[in-house]
Amino acid sequence: MKFVTYLRVSTDRQGKSGLGLDAQRAAVLDYVASKGHIAVEFVEIESGKKNERPQLAQAMAEAKRIGAVLLIAKLDRLARNVAFIANLLESGVEIAAADMPEANRFLLHVMAAVAEHEAQAISDRTRAALAAAKARGVALGWSMPERKEEQRRASRKGAAKNAENACMHAANVLPIIRQIAAGGASLRKIADELNTRGIKTARGGLWYAATVRNIMARENEIEAQAA
Repeated sequence: MKFVTYLRVSTDRQGKSGLGLDAQRAAVLDYVASKGHIAVEFVEIESGKKNERPQLAQAMAEAKRIGAVLLIAKLDRLARNVAFIANLLESGVEIAAADMPEANRFLLHVMAAVAEHEAQAISDRTRAALAAAKARGVALGWSMPERKEEQRRASRKGAAKNAENACMHAANVLPIIRQIAAGGASLRKIADELNTRGIKTARGGLWYAATVRNIMARENEIEAQAA
């Protein structure tokens, strides 16, 4: 049996240090040991509240293409959204969780519903507290003059995160590009094949010959940064 593994951490610091990823890798390796082998691994650094995750989309597309099981370490690594879980289950890709091998489709829906309820409750309490503070005249967020430098640092950090995510995305796509290119496909054919497989670019768009060429031209740099 073949497996496509999907690992996710919520912060840049976790992604850079390996905190969380090592534990997830150990869990999926234990799960796969007596069942088959891992065909490819996808790693994403993103909040569980966000539904647009390019690495997960690629993992699903690749699992569907090669007839593999999409394996995650923990069920809470999927999402905190019922509709998102429903879309995954309706995609036709078999999904397994290393921490709960007995999980079925019904249980996935129930757990997602509970997690979504908890997340919404936290969000509601936060909004209520902020509204009460604003009503008292408390300056919030970037409107505070003393936070201008913090805002600039946050902007720089955001740009760095985008660059890092793009590099990680490229590192995950490179093995697929190499596989297609090995058959003698042109850049345009490679782009067409990636689009056919449902694999998106780092920005969630379609592939073109120039996009593929840029990734291949940066191959050494991408592998060095992803190592």
